[in-house]
Amino acid sequence: MRSYHNKVVWITGASSGIGEALAREFANQGAILVLAARNVQKLNQIKDTLPNAEVHTVISLNLTDLSNVDALVSSVIDHVGRVDVLVNNGGISQRSLVGETPLEVDRKIMEVNFFGAVGLTKSLLPSLREVKGQIIVISSISGKFGFFLRSAYAASKHALHGFFESLALEEASHGITVTMVCPGKINTEISMSALNAQGETHNEMDHNQETGMPAEVCARQIVRAASKNKPEVLIGNKEIIAVYLKRFVPCIFRRVIAKQKAT
Repeated sequence: MRSYHNKVVWITGASSGIGEALAREFANQGAILVLAARNVQKLNQIKDTLPNAEVHTVISLNLTDLSNVDALVSSVIDHVGRVDVLVNNGGISQRSLVGETPLEVDRKIMEVNFFGAVGLTKSLLPSLREVKGQIIVISSISGKFGFFLRSAYAASKHALHGFFESLALEEASHGITVTMVCPGKINTEISMSALNAQGETHNEMDHNQETGMPAEVCARQIVRAASKNKPEVLIGNKEIIAVYLKRFVPCIFRRVIAKQKAT
C-alpha cells in the first residue's frame, strides 16, 4: 500500500465538501498539503485546523482561468519542492433541464469540471513523472450514466473518464498511477453551488445530499482506494447499485432510473 506520510498532495476544490474532507484525511496521515480553491480565506481557516498546519500551503486557483497555470505550478514546486499526488476535485454541479439551459452554462460547467482538471494535470505532468506520482480524479456516478437535471455535469464527468483512462495507459511507463473516484450521494453542499438554467447558484440543499454519506467517510474510502492504486472506486450507499444495473441489466436500469427523484 502507498503511504502518504511526507508526500506532497495538491488538492483542488479544497475549501469545502469532499475536498476539505480529503485535506483532513491526508493531513492526518502526515501528508504535506497544497490547498487550492478560489476562497483563500476559507482555505486558511481549514489549514489552521490541520495537523502540522505550518507545513501546508494555500493558493488561489480559479479553474475557469488557467492562463497562468504554468507559472503557478512552477511557483508551487519552487516552494514545496515537488508534487507527489494531484487530486483533481474542484468542480461544479448542475440543476437545470436541457431544453432550458443556454449553451454558455454548459460551457462553464465543462470549463471547470473537465478543462480545469485537464489543464492543471498537463502542467504538472513533467513533475509527476519525476516522482512516479499519482493522480486522483473525483468523478461521480454521473460519470457512468446520465440523470435528470445533470446533462452538462454528467457530460463533464464522462469526459474525465475518457481523458484520464487514456492518460493512465500512456503514463504507466513513467510510473504514474490514476485512480478514478465515482462518489454517489455524499453529504456536501454541492447542490447549493450548482448552476441553474440562468447560470446562477441553485442555493438549495437537495435531499440526496442531505441524506448522503458523510464527507469524512467518503474521504477515508477515497484515500484507502488510492493507497492501493485502484484504477476506479465507487463510493456511496445503495445508489451505486445503479452502475452495476446499467452494466449488466440495462433494460432494468432504464426503468429504475426513470422513477428516481431528480434531486
